[in-house]
Amino acid sequence: MSSSALFADLYEFAMLRAYFELGMNAQATFSLFVRKLPPQRNFLIAAGLDDLLHEIEQLRFEPKHIDYLGSLKIASQPFLDWLADFRFSGDIYAMREGAPFFENEPILEVVAPIAEAQLIETLVLNQIGLQTILASKAARVVAAARGASVVDFGARRAQGMDAATKGARAFYIAGVESTSNVAAGQAYGLPLAGTMAHSFVEACASEMDAFQSFSEVFPDTTLLVDTYDTLEGVKKVVALAKARGPNFNIRAVRLDSGDLDMLSRQTRRILDDAGLTDVQIVASGGLEETRIDALTSGGAPIDVFGVGTDMAASSDAPTFDIAYKLTEYAGEGRMKLSAGKRSLPGRKQVFREFRDGVAVRDVIAREGEALPGVPLLQPFMLSGRRVAERSCDLPQMRNYAKEQLAALPAQLKALGSHARFDVAISDELASYERETRARLID
Repeated sequence: MSSSALFADLYEFAMLRAYFELGMNAQATFSLFVRKLPPQRNFLIAAGLDDLLHEIEQLRFEPKHIDYLGSLKIASQPFLDWLADFRFSGDIYAMREGAPFFENEPILEVVAPIAEAQLIETLVLNQIGLQTILASKAARVVAAARGASVVDFGARRAQGMDAATKGARAFYIAGVESTSNVAAGQAYGLPLAGTMAHSFVEACASEMDAFQSFSEVFPDTTLLVDTYDTLEGVKKVVALAKARGPNFNIRAVRLDSGDLDMLSRQTRRILDDAGLTDVQIVASGGLEETRIDALTSGGAPIDVFGVGTDMAASSDAPTFDIAYKLTEYAGEGRMKLSAGKRSLPGRKQVFREFRDGVAVRDVIAREGEALPGVPLLQPFMLSGRRVAERSCDLPQMRNYAKEQLAALPAQLKALGSHARFDVAISDELASYERETRARLID
């Protein structure tokens, strides 16, 4: 059974008991949205939905969970008995993974009895929040690479094992080619990639000995050439090629330090002069999108970028203002009126309008409205079970993300740009917001 049952803030259980004791079990809608994009982001990429749905579908309170909650003295026995039989029975509407979205747009809405929708708040925010922020970062890295491959090297610097593994999934959806994280490869069927470590070179009698020995075990490997002197390391690869002749199958050399622009150009020249035009150049070492952008825009002959810490931790924007708020209860709109914490009432839909294949505007509307454009919120779970026809695999999510990113205006995707996408509110939703506000203030 899943351990997600207790993955909730303590106040969730306090509210659940209050709902239970007071007989508050009417249908509710909670909306998930980002109030404000990080300063470095013009859009975000939705991710993490499939993992979230799996956790919700499997959510059960085992005896050990019930015993622990009982020990906290916050739960009556009837309430604990109710938890023992808990099953999520609601509906979830969401944007597809890989969809770009913007401020205040609902990316997911939960429609369920209020206690059920309340319990999963922490889980929803965690699962969608983590993968969304990481997919959004990776999309920038992939764009900066300008067609060169990007490999995830971030597991050792990620914020824990779960973040490393699910981050690799999010990176793949956003266009990263592969990951060095074997656990992520096993969990999600992701392509794996890896080279060799400096420690192997250092452990051998010489750099040449290291290259010869390692390539005997892995004939088509990538050799790390910067342990001692980068260009001398490249020349040793050339010497190895001459010695091996037709049996030379080294796929690439990897540069992990120094002036990557200068070194990649000189490395390419040395390799090409030796006839090794098929040997690729992999670059790594503290890379992030602005540095990659500078390399690719300047024409550095780098075929693959290995990106670790900065992408794995989304270093320039590691958090964002994501919120999960009650927007409807017992058929009536609900909303916060707190300064700076606007939430739109009721169930909603988002319509994306296109002109000549380019996205030009989103309109947030009330659920049930029929407006121009493509509706982005679709049912992914009904009555507590995933909608089978909505299921798709990671390559499909990846292709969808690629298509949707291609449809965004060019200025929105440019690194360093502060362009903003037009997001409007329908007349009907604006009117309902005014009505709800007036009712709550009276």
